[in-house]
Amino acid sequence: MNTAKDEVRALLDSLPDDCSLEDVQYHLYVVEKIHRGIERAEMEGTLSQGEVERKLDRWASK
Repeated sequence: MNTAKDEVRALLDSLPDDCSLEDVQYHLYVVEKIHRGIERAEMEGTLSQGEVERKLDRWASK
């Protein structure tokens, strides 16, 4: 498993040299949200595409 420092280094290496601090902050924010989403999905489970479509249909028809 990569450490947080490893992930930040990899992120910085993937960004262009002329990126701003705001760009770095945004990408760190996105990476953190992805990690939280994966953790939540592992703890709470996920829905199939069909389940999501049925829920959306019920919600949209109200």
